[in-house]
Amino acid sequence: MAEIKDPENTIVMELKDGGRVVIELLPDVAPLHSARMKELARSGAYDNVAFHRVIDGFMAQTGDVQHGNMEKDFDLRRAGTGGSDLGNVKAEFSKLPHGRGTIGAARSQDPNSANSQFFINFKDNDFLNGQYTVYGRVIEGMEHVDKIARGEPPASPDRIVSMKVAADA
Repeated sequence: MAEIKDPENTIVMELKDGGRVVIELLPDVAPLHSARMKELARSGAYDNVAFHRVIDGFMAQTGDVQHGNMEKDFDLRRAGTGGSDLGNVKAEFSKLPHGRGTIGAARSQDPNSANSQFFINFKDNDFLNGQYTVYGRVIEGMEHVDKIARGEPPASPDRIVSMKVAADA
């Protein structure tokens, strides 16, 4: 079990079958993105949200709190097209690489269009460096992330069962 050094900047995400994923946020590197994830986690917005785009050997994308909630008005065709009712977050590019287990901010072509969606890298994806904000990393449970159903979208998507800030858990 990973040691949680800073519970206020650590996310605990539960996947199916008790799969616990612990994410260390990087507020020193990307304070706006870290704050957004904590705000949405605290409101329960990420609970039951589908992994709508999962590409083998690349990444697993989730976080569409508008169209991705599998318990409320879920439409797989629209999952991945929405965000939260909060404004977009300005890019916070850094020199941190998109390594295996890092959390990246999903966005449109506009670098300043990140909102609620994020992805977890299955492997080192250096081609994303300097183009997408890195704001966290998995410190426990990557084996559960590796088991997320693949597809764009997956035929039977996996979901975030619950997502909380460790300080509140």
